[in-house]
Amino acid sequence: MSFPLPANESGRVAALRALDILDTPPEPAYDEIGELAAHICKCPIGYISFIEDDRLWFKSKYGLPPDFVGCPRELAFCSTTICGAELVTVPDLRDDTRFSENPFVTSDPHLKFYCSMPLITDDGYALGTLCVMDFEPRQLEFEQAESMRRLSHQVVSQLELRRRLIEYRQMIKELDQAHAEAAAEKARTEELLANILPPAVADELKRSGKVQPKYHPAATILFTDFKGFTLLAERTEPGALIGLLDQYFTAFDEIVSRLGLEKLKTVGDAYMAVAGVPTANRRHAIDTCLAALEMLAVVSRMKTLREKMRLPALEVRVGLHSGPVMSGVVGKNKFTFDIWGEAVNTAALMEANGSPGRINVSETVAVMRRRCSSSNRAVRSWPSMTRRTKCSSSIV
Repeated sequence: MSFPLPANESGRVAALRALDILDTPPEPAYDEIGELAAHICKCPIGYISFIEDDRLWFKSKYGLPPDFVGCPRELAFCSTTICGAELVTVPDLRDDTRFSENPFVTSDPHLKFYCSMPLITDDGYALGTLCVMDFEPRQLEFEQAESMRRLSHQVVSQLELRRRLIEYRQMIKELDQAHAEAAAEKARTEELLANILPPAVADELKRSGKVQPKYHPAATILFTDFKGFTLLAERTEPGALIGLLDQYFTAFDEIVSRLGLEKLKTVGDAYMAVAGVPTANRRHAIDTCLAALEMLAVVSRMKTLREKMRLPALEVRVGLHSGPVMSGVVGKNKFTFDIWGEAVNTAALMEANGSPGRINVSETVAVMRRRCSSSNRAVRSWPSMTRRTKCSSSIV
């Protein structure tokens, strides 16, 4: 048995499925409309149905058996109704050639009266019907027919509310996703900012959008540089060279972080760090000296290992100086935390005039080390550090 198809069948089915209403539990709003339609028309059966591509499904079913949830589309009277836009009234189904051979007419339950109004959305899709039926022939009065039309509008309004609710839920879902992505992006940005800037400086930048320059009366600056790096760069494959430099600088980063120094930057094979900035620290000279000694020890171990493997090795010069500096953040899109002052230039000169495998310390650092050693028991480990100096470097 075939059945008629609306001209917009594919769009109609898509619009129905988009409502996600098929096979949903009963809802009072629909049940009450179906029951009210039956009472107004004085019929024993009233229902609201939706027609998918191959079946009719009841959303509400007043007067129908509880286990009767739908039927194949070719058996549904409403397959004809959704092809039009007007109320379909059949006083006696036996006299209408469209329905007279239907099994529901010729056998149980022997239906005879049918009245149905298509549920047409604002987009012109007839998704289903509001229908009343009887086991006896009958005629509807004008007011009853008008009530069927008005009640169908109420069903369509319920469908429109459902569509909007689905859209709102989707919008909320998309907003939640956008918020989650924004939060993740913010976390990544803050993590990146924390890697670029000291925590206190990053917090100030996030709060106010800028960082006020600060004067630090006492800080210790560390510079390192590798002997023979330029010549090695000319003879070594780029990937191997960068990998070697990364090994050294990764070890330096771990030392600097553990001893509380702030890494400022690398320029080529030069490495720069500072203690006492941005947070004041009376131990800045001691911490910087300890960091320098550990750096020399790392370079010495790597040099021994590489020489055993007949690989080129590097030696490092280290320069330290203590003095006042200014700190601040420069740049707009790419932030850089840096320090300025004569103390920075002096530390660079100490490194440039030092010897490979040794630490060149200014008189200011030596004086501050002695003061810290005599006034702070926490630095009593300095003599052991001096012994380490004798075997791996020298402080002059």
